[in-house]
Amino acid sequence: MTWETVIGLEVHVQLSTKSKIFSSASTRYGADPNTQACEVDIALPGVLPVMNLEAAHLAVKFGLAVGAEINRRSVFARKNYFYPDLPKGYQISQYEIPIVSGGQIVIEKNGSQKTIGITRAHLEEDAGKSLHEDFHGMSGIDLNRAGTPLLEIVSEPDMRSPAEAIAYLRKLHMLVRYLDVSDANMQEGSFRCDANVSVRPQGQKEFGTRTELKNINSFRFVEKALQFEIERQIDVIEDGGEVIQETRLYDPDRGETRPMRTKEDAHDYRYFPDPDLPPLQLSEQFIEEVRNELPELPDAKKLRFIDQYHLNPDDAEQLIISKDTADYFESAVSSDVGSAKTVANWINTELASYLNEENKTIKESPVSADMLRQLIRRIQDNTISGKIAKEVFKAMWAGQGSVDDIIEQKGLKQITDNAAIEKIIEEVLAKSSAQIEQYKSGQEKVFGYFVGQVMKATQGKANPQQVNTILREKLKSSSGR
Repeated sequence: MTWETVIGLEVHVQLSTKSKIFSSASTRYGADPNTQACEVDIALPGVLPVMNLEAAHLAVKFGLAVGAEINRRSVFARKNYFYPDLPKGYQISQYEIPIVSGGQIVIEKNGSQKTIGITRAHLEEDAGKSLHEDFHGMSGIDLNRAGTPLLEIVSEPDMRSPAEAIAYLRKLHMLVRYLDVSDANMQEGSFRCDANVSVRPQGQKEFGTRTELKNINSFRFVEKALQFEIERQIDVIEDGGEVIQETRLYDPDRGETRPMRTKEDAHDYRYFPDPDLPPLQLSEQFIEEVRNELPELPDAKKLRFIDQYHLNPDDAEQLIISKDTADYFESAVSSDVGSAKTVANWINTELASYLNEENKTIKESPVSADMLRQLIRRIQDNTISGKIAKEVFKAMWAGQGSVDDIIEQKGLKQITDNAAIEKIIEEVLAKSSAQIEQYKSGQEKVFGYFVGQVMKATQGKANPQQVNTILREKLKSSSGR
């Protein structure tokens, strides 16, 4: 039997506010345990939550970017459940009327586009964190995260493979960073994914029984967890069993999912409107002000890069992967740099390689956009060759100075004098009689040997185009070809 996979994702995005969603406590990451949880966060008697308007601002910003409906009136509810790191015994969330309804994200996979629907995006507070290490068999609780503002983004069950799920996650991750809605740092837990997955026979309309994979914080683990769970469900059904609706955890060490608890439905949480929080009312003016803040979004930027700079789609896709990279590219391109393609190549290859090797972001690059622009200018005016430019780039990365200083200090200026190049070629040919005979006999590949010898003799400084032209003329005259 052929099986079809059905995947929907719930992504918890920590919003980039300085204080928590219902209190003035700090959201700074990395503080000592339980030093950033105030009376409101731990629900001491007599305290009242007060809505952080910046959290609403960021939620609306996201909703507008994905073409969603912004609900002018949304309601906070209490989601009741017991867990040690939930000090109130309930979580303040949105249920029946979220701040954002609908929307969509377009993903690209294998050259084709697919639209993934967004059901809703609602505001809620985060819980604390249970710690299971170094407590002599007991667990510790850190409540610093309690009350941190989250935007939970719930997709439609539109994805049919782990690859599509990862494409959606990456696109969503890129979007919230473009919008400055969140830093989306997965290692710090500010971008976490729950995945709902089921299988059904190909062609069946009804969904199969789903399981939820909880709190996965890397793209690689999401993909591996989904692959394992899909195979597990198919094996269960083909062996005559039934898939149980439950919440499962992914164990990255074993590469498998395991049961956590029976999956709850909405009625299990006994939602009811929070009596301490009035409905959140948004004015048209507020929404329009947020709309006017929207930056150029990734899809629009990609199309502009293709149109304005004549880049191919793959190059443009790599450049818009982050707003910082796109900004770096546009800073490096100037009116006196003839080829944006050259700039794109340097960013996507040489610069990307150095950044990856040292685990740096492009904002941390020792080679600024202006330095790269100067380097490319020196290639284009034939001061240096493309090969020598890599040596100059390496020196700039090491902080050895500007482009022109490095060229001067290291004596890297390209030899472009025809007479000087011709003299070196003649010296090489005088020592290469056997290779000349091979070339005369039609072994064209020997030409590369001559080029290599000339470049070696000039320490790579001879202009490659001039070397090729003069060398062919010399060989032609010596062989009568």
